[in-house]
Parts: sequence; C-alpha cells; structure tokens
Amino acid sequence: MNEFIPMLVAFVIILVILAKFGWPVIDNIVTKRESNIREALKKSEEAQIESERVLAEYQKQLADAKAQSAQIMAEARATGDAVKADITAKAQAEAADMIAKAKVAIEAEKKQAIADLQASVADTSVDVAARLIGEDLTEGEHRQIIERYVKEAGSFNAN
Repeated sequence: MNEFIPMLVAFVIILVILAKFGWPVIDNIVTKRESNIREALKKSEEAQIESERVLAEYQKQLADAKAQSAQIMAEARATGDAVKADITAKAQAEAADMIAKAKVAIEAEKKQAIADLQASVADTSVDVAARLIGEDLTEGEHRQIIERYVKEAGSFNAN
C-alpha cells in the first residue's frame, strides 16, 4: 500500500496532464486524420464518378465510331456494287452492239455472196444457152433471158 498511493497519485497527475494537454492534441490529430480520410474518400468517390462518366463517354464514342465505320463500309459496298453493275451493263451493251454490227456485216456479206452467185449462175446459164443455141446473144437478150429465168425459178435470196 505504501507504493500504491504514490503510484495512484502519479497516475492521476499523469492522467490530468494527459487529459489537459495530451488528449486535446491526440483528439485534434485524430480529428484531422479523420477529416483527411473523409476528404480523401470524397475525392476518391468524385474521381470514381468522373472516371465512370468518362468511360461511358468513351464507350459512346466507340459505339458511334463502330456505327459510322459500318455505315461507311455499307456505302462503299453499295458504291462498288453500283460501279460493278454499271461496268457490266456497259460491257453487255458493247457486246450487244458488236453482235448487232456483226449480224449486219454477215447479212451484207450473205447478200453480196448471193448476188455474186446469181451473177455467176446467170453468166453460166447464158454461156450454156449460147452454146446450145449456137449463137452469141446481145446484152439485151441476156437480160431478158435472166429476168425470165429469175421469174420462173424464183429468187436465190433464202431468208
């Protein structure tokens, strides 16, 4: 007990000194620390909200860019298809034109060949007739015989 009372008095004195000088400092430090932590949490929450907003904005921009690129691709395909169709149509028109010209040329050559054949047949027939008859015919007589032959035999034009 001899030591208990002086220790109790020392404890009470230390407790009073700490309560008077130490606790307010410690309480002030704890309050400041609590305030700093609250401020840091608030800033962290604000930063998180801002980062979520920025992320949403970037995602929207990314979606817009994807939609725009898809639209550009669709337009490019449509343009390519239109150019392809145009080139195909021009090629087909040129081919049809070439075929028509070829048909006209073939028809002209056919008519020329028939005319040449008719002239050859007519000349041959006149020569045969002249040999059979035994005399040379005049140009007018040749024409009459050819015209009569064509009327009787029909035309060589086989359409």
